[in-house]
Amino acid sequence: MIGISEIQDAAARIAGHVVRTPTVPSPGLSTLLGAPVSAKLELLQRTGSFKARGATAKLLTLTDAERAAGVLAVSGGNHGIALAHMAAALHIKATVVMARTAPRRAVDLVEASGASLRLTDGMAEAFALTERLRSEGLTLVHPFDDPLVIAGQGTVGLEFAEDLRGAGEAGAVTDVLVSIGGGGLVAGVAAAFKALLPGVRIWGVETVGATAMADALAAGGPVTVPLSSVVTTLSAPSASRLTYDHVAALVEDVLVVSDAEAVQGVLDFAEHAKVWTEPAAGCLLPAARQVLGRVGADARLGLVVCGGNATTVDIAEWARRFGLD
Repeated sequence: MIGISEIQDAAARIAGHVVRTPTVPSPGLSTLLGAPVSAKLELLQRTGSFKARGATAKLLTLTDAERAAGVLAVSGGNHGIALAHMAAALHIKATVVMARTAPRRAVDLVEASGASLRLTDGMAEAFALTERLRSEGLTLVHPFDDPLVIAGQGTVGLEFAEDLRGAGEAGAVTDVLVSIGGGGLVAGVAAAFKALLPGVRIWGVETVGATAMADALAAGGPVTVPLSSVVTTLSAPSASRLTYDHVAALVEDVLVVSDAEAVQGVLDFAEHAKVWTEPAAGCLLPAARQVLGRVGADARLGLVVCGGNATTVDIAEWARRFGLD
């Protein structure tokens, strides 16, 4: 299990390489949801998502031989962007494997960084190709199944909890919602909160067609799941034992929402919070309504707004597909 000391070590290591993103109250979302909302705006992070933290935490620990071999990432979008960008900044050659369904913006940003991009027909195939490339000598920077990466993502929770404690009663929260792909972010955030604000409940959020962690909890351990969600940045074919163990021990529950609800959440974030997110963050709003229904109207919500790497074209196409106004 990742502890607060590992997260604090990661924070010290990556300081100067990543942004300490703001935590803000959101009057608009508070009105929309009928409960006080504080948002950790990780979409303002370098490369547009929290993934820069874990990638940097891992890259800065590589040996000379590992750096020389070059690094490898498999991604639904954001981890690939982050690994490609941060590796280029550290003068390390990177290869990124993504499915063809990855957002066009992700593909463009990976290619612009100078990384070698390999596209596959789906995420299951992407993970399989990654294993083959790893066997050829590339150094894998896994998107979630790595203690160093989880500790790096946990710095989101460290900052969030510190900001809330610093705000005193004005920043008090009872429930924090975190999106789940493979579970690295929620594992790190939960570990940080349980150390610093142990009374806060942590909730994970997934979308229908990308329920690796919800299915793992139901099965008692990681299982392979079929992927059909449009939210590719949450589409891991399975959780890992490491992330599953953290979620099983530290997370209240994993909530599942539809793709349409996640896209509507993007539109609601834009209208009510004045921030442009991606569906992996938009899913937090319908899940927040589920939390309020379960814990009551006295809840005070914290949202980890994990990323913003979706274009207006992406959202417009999904909105039309789901008949959203």
